[in-house]
Amino acid sequence: MKIPAARALLLTLAACSCLLALAARAQEQLPEDPEDEKQIGLWLDQGLSAGLWTNKSLEVEFHERFDEDISQFYEYFVQAGIAFRPKPWLLILPSYRYQRFPPSATLYENRLLLNLTVARPQGTWRPNLRTLIEGRFPDNRVASARLRFRPGLDYVLPFRTPRPLVLVLSNEFFLVPWNNPYANGGTYTQNRAQIGVRLPLTSSLTLRPYFMVQSVNLPDGWESNNILGLSLTCKLTRTPKTK
Repeated sequence: MKIPAARALLLTLAACSCLLALAARAQEQLPEDPEDEKQIGLWLDQGLSAGLWTNKSLEVEFHERFDEDISQFYEYFVQAGIAFRPKPWLLILPSYRYQRFPPSATLYENRLLLNLTVARPQGTWRPNLRTLIEGRFPDNRVASARLRFRPGLDYVLPFRTPRPLVLVLSNEFFLVPWNNPYANGGTYTQNRAQIGVRLPLTSSLTLRPYFMVQSVNLPDGWESNNILGLSLTCKLTRTPKTK
């Protein structure tokens, strides 16, 4: 074989190897986000709000998730932060979350969150908008950021009860416009539509049963699941000191 012909053959083989490597990499699928649950489940939420000063409070939350027809405990997380209320209609809440996914390859995830909520504080109709900025730091994937927009409406039901019952409606949109280490069908990755009723049990304790339809945008299309939820919130107010 002549030298120029051998060089041409080597270059051809090298080019083919590069193309095969690129094709294999393109076919490599990213893992599914461990928080994408597609079976009917039960979500339990507990929240504690403790007043610190006139317009600041400590916010602590605990959450448990069940799937597989409410037979398998698959996720839980706890988060805490300090809420600032510079205006009656504005909430600014930076917080930290520690989240675990026991059956998943992703065992845990740390998150930094910034909650910006604007809401009408009084009246029968109380529209609101929550914007949540998430920095996600899973144990075995690269860090990423996500935006969540949740417009909603609280409606005080016209029932004669010692404490008003409130109908709660919301729809949340999840967007990942930057690097996404998980498999999704686009930048718009998830949607959560929710309806519930806020039932004040005492002046400081509130129960909210709710129903949610969670839709996840996977590479092969959207998939939805139904979720039953139960949220319990305790609000502790700071008693001013008497002279």
